[in-house]
Amino acid sequence: MRLSVVIVALLPSVAAFAPAASSNSRVIAASSPLRAEASAGTDEFVVGILGDLHIDPRKMEDYAVGRKHFESIFKEAKSDGKGVALVSLGDLGESKNCGHNPESDSELFAGTTLCHEMAAEFLGSFNVPYEVVGGNHDLEGLDEFETDQENLDVYLKAHKKETPQFCREVADKTLLVGLGSTVFRDAIFTSHEVTIDQEQIDWFENLVKTHPAEEGWKVFVFSHAPPNGSGLRVLQENHVVNGCCWLNHSNEKQCKKFIELVREHRCIKAWFSGHFHLGQDYQDSITFPTIDPKDGPYPNRGSCVFAQTSVMRAGTSRDGRQQSRLIRGNKDGFEICTVDHQKDGKVRLDATITFRGNSNEVGVYAHEDEAYDHDKYFKVYAPSAGDKLHPPDDGFRRYNSDGNIEPFDIEMDTVAWWYMSCGRALGMLNGNLIEYDSSTLAPLGLVVGADELVGKKIGVINSGLDADTCALMFDEEGMEGADCAALAGDLREQAVVLLDKNTNVVTVVQPNEDGSYWRKIVRNKMIRMKEVRRVKAAKLWASELLKLEDESEAKVVSSWGPYTTTSGTAKKTSVPGLTAPSAL
Repeated sequence: MRLSVVIVALLPSVAAFAPAASSNSRVIAASSPLRAEASAGTDEFVVGILGDLHIDPRKMEDYAVGRKHFESIFKEAKSDGKGVALVSLGDLGESKNCGHNPESDSELFAGTTLCHEMAAEFLGSFNVPYEVVGGNHDLEGLDEFETDQENLDVYLKAHKKETPQFCREVADKTLLVGLGSTVFRDAIFTSHEVTIDQEQIDWFENLVKTHPAEEGWKVFVFSHAPPNGSGLRVLQENHVVNGCCWLNHSNEKQCKKFIELVREHRCIKAWFSGHFHLGQDYQDSITFPTIDPKDGPYPNRGSCVFAQTSVMRAGTSRDGRQQSRLIRGNKDGFEICTVDHQKDGKVRLDATITFRGNSNEVGVYAHEDEAYDHDKYFKVYAPSAGDKLHPPDDGFRRYNSDGNIEPFDIEMDTVAWWYMSCGRALGMLNGNLIEYDSSTLAPLGLVVGADELVGKKIGVINSGLDADTCALMFDEEGMEGADCAALAGDLREQAVVLLDKNTNVVTVVQPNEDGSYWRKIVRNKMIRMKEVRRVKAAKLWASELLKLEDESEAKVVSSWGPYTTTSGTAKKTSVPGLTAPSAL
């Protein structure tokens, strides 16, 4: 009862939401990847795409304005008999207390029953069929639900979904396919990683196998975060260094699976994502599957265009943009457009993609970058390994005749990257040492933070077995000669070393047990909330025990991790008292 009263009180500016109207598009059961037998009745379609909504019930004006900008677009498309649909890329509610619960001043709005009911009402008010995928905040109803499954059930019920994934045939042999995140409380690492469960991955793989390009199928995919290998560079640094940039970011096998499917199945024509709250005025927000050889190496992205989507509400934008995406397509190709909510809904053409047969497409940008030097725009340095026609980029570091990488100075603007002998790729990013995916060269995560790296020298040296060591081990430990020779040869061990030029102290950067280097150190939000409560209790205990006037005077250090809040963002790797001055 309380929820109903609150909804009425908080929505005076967006009242009279209407139910979704009928359309030429139709739903294919998401629980089964069976191919559709009947066509949608047209080859022309229009799809509106909304980035992270982060609805705050106190700030609904921008949503009403944004919806108005789509009204004429959808009305015209429906009158022309085109397939029409709306897709939301998730993160439906604001991740803070929004005054929505009179009985709690700390409950987060995101992920609550009220959040999903409001989002469903808003999305339904566009008067076209809508679909939604779950984002990293959509199961964040921590005070209301004990488990992810309970939270997921309410999300699915509110949006009339049977499964986290969806499949809709919007035009003849043209499918809209969505994959949603299903993990928050149970996240092994950061709760803000967008995790597609194995059941959905299997479903998606079966769907693209049973809807091949050779038979004319075209699949447009939607997920909250993009897959590794998309080539998108309008990323936020905090997503990169904390392991929540890509789908299933911390699971190496699953993380690679999506781009492998894109490369193998040419029916996948486009993939849209949000997550970064950055605008669409940059060419780095769209990547093409093929490029002119004069512009660089072949990117190996199958027949798929990847596109980043901005946000509707001003308060959620990280670069001041308020924009949504629009797809206009037919049997010959499609256009990717921007709906600019700061320019009265002006529709701008961003890219034109033309199908060349069933298994290839060619894209052309419609304009240059419009705000490339914006001070809030963070573009990740992307290494390029080159190919038969192109050498690696200028940042690539080569080994010398001794099999080492000569030590070099690190500053904030140092550009460098290299392959380890094991195949792992490491490189510099804003003074940080980052691990990059060895295949796609997409950034994976933080290895050493700028706080302990800038001003030092870094190098790579051999640390394995030489001939003398082999002989010694063969005599004393019974090592087979062949094994020894292998270890001393192509499988040589290496060490990444740092030299502090002021103290002459050398630090060895050790890999993880699985051979990776990036630090998966951000644990899920439930654990971090408990840690913060323990520290708070310890401060109160210390102030009483030591008779301090203010508990803030208590000097309390947590024994694990570099975190002092529940934000889940870590940009430092130094250890107080070891690689940095003591905290006390």
